[in-house]
Amino acid sequence: MTTAVPTLATISLALADAVAEIRLNRPERSNALDERLWQELRTALNWADATPQVRAVVLAGEGRNFCAGIDLAMLGGVAQAVADADPARSREKLRRLILDLQDCLSAIERCRKPVLAAIHGACIGGALDLVCCCDMRYAAADAVFSVREVDVGMVADVGTLQRLPRLVADGVARELAYTGREVGADEALRIGLVNRVFATPEALRDGVLALARTIAGKSPLAVRGTKEMLNYGRDHAVADGLNYVATWNAAMLMSADLDEAMAAAREKRPPRFAD
Repeated sequence: MTTAVPTLATISLALADAVAEIRLNRPERSNALDERLWQELRTALNWADATPQVRAVVLAGEGRNFCAGIDLAMLGGVAQAVADADPARSREKLRRLILDLQDCLSAIERCRKPVLAAIHGACIGGALDLVCCCDMRYAAADAVFSVREVDVGMVADVGTLQRLPRLVADGVARELAYTGREVGADEALRIGLVNRVFATPEALRDGVLALARTIAGKSPLAVRGTKEMLNYGRDHAVADGLNYVATWNAAMLMSADLDEAMAAAREKRPPRFAD
């Protein structure tokens, strides 16, 4: 059964060859994250997670930039949105707003399918929070990264400070967070923020889609389980991770995918896995 592709106002969706391409689609605002885009991002990732025909996801941006971060109009409207005669209730509303924005990005990690970020142009502030949630990050040569929150007098609060130090050296993460300085694609590759740099945005799209199709050709059950184990292992002790993967494979190892992979190897043909 094919799941219908949702129609969204700020995101374009396409599904081909078992790869979902999710593209931020506010190019006139450099894909700045307004309230609708935050919410629709979660909707798109929930759709990708729930759709059996999706085996991998590419997250990209329309126009000249990947994403310029949070829309300043949205940021400027926060005080009015959380206003209350009682200061304590106002602060409670703000906390709930922050937690909801965090959840919109955490939907990327919750998605059982690998999410590959294809980044060109600006990847600033909230956009860096976004790509830090992805499984892998790839950049065009023109990509520029920055933890920009410090420059507007706030602490980054939707994931960069928690995830970036797990991707790059702690001292590097601190330098970027304290200074807000820009990092080009070559430096991003050198510090381990991105996996690979492509010469142009067009080469980036082609290369990342090719990688996603390679992943989509593997056992979906094994790929989903591998993401589950990697995410769990990141946040737990080695002994906990070993125990979890033993339990997982006790349930999932003896599968139709295992039988098909072995049959394909014997018959010297590509495997054909069910979704």
